[in-house]
Amino acid sequence: MTVFYGPSNPCNICPRLYCYLQELNKKQPEGHNGPVTSFGAIESQLLIVGLAPGAKGANYTGRPFTGDHAGDVLYGQLSTFGFSKGIFKQHINDGLELINCRITNAVRCVPPQNKPIGSEINSCNIYLSQEIAAMKKLKIILSLGKISHDAVLKVFGLKQSAYKFAHGAQHQINDDLWLFDTYHCSRYNMNTRRLTEDMFAAIFSNIQTKLSSLS
Repeated sequence: MTVFYGPSNPCNICPRLYCYLQELNKKQPEGHNGPVTSFGAIESQLLIVGLAPGAKGANYTGRPFTGDHAGDVLYGQLSTFGFSKGIFKQHINDGLELINCRITNAVRCVPPQNKPIGSEINSCNIYLSQEIAAMKKLKIILSLGKISHDAVLKVFGLKQSAYKFAHGAQHQINDDLWLFDTYHCSRYNMNTRRLTEDMFAAIFSNIQTKLSSLS
């Protein structure tokens, strides 16, 4: 199965998302307005899985977590813990590079109100599955939120009841792979302090420790 990128050749597997992308392309024709590709090397040991592109963020810029508040939080932590180099400037040509880290989303097209429905999450799961399979050196998947967590479990055919989502949880998927959970670094979660900078930093500290033990 092939992913089609951009408004001139969009993915039309999910009718609702397809129509929404066409609407956005009329409103902001200078934007990306299509499925957002992953960012970072396929050889990385860490894969971060978000929810979906934001209308004014990744859907506009064409790079995951770029152009919105969640990206400021995420890329700040990646810089602090040595998973990136360069300066994050909220646009795709800022020269930022990821180190041993790759970022993607459970749903690659922007959903209305940032809320994908079940059929859209399921339809996009094949692309997440292909990506994980292609990452031969992958050691840790970090899920930002429960939808991401559930999408990863679906890739491996695992039951949610056996691998419950919880902020800070660490689940061993197999001998070579771990799944880490965190609340999503959305503006809402940060403003309500459901997630704080210190809580988020602790996740990346734990990831560093685990990667060192797995190397």
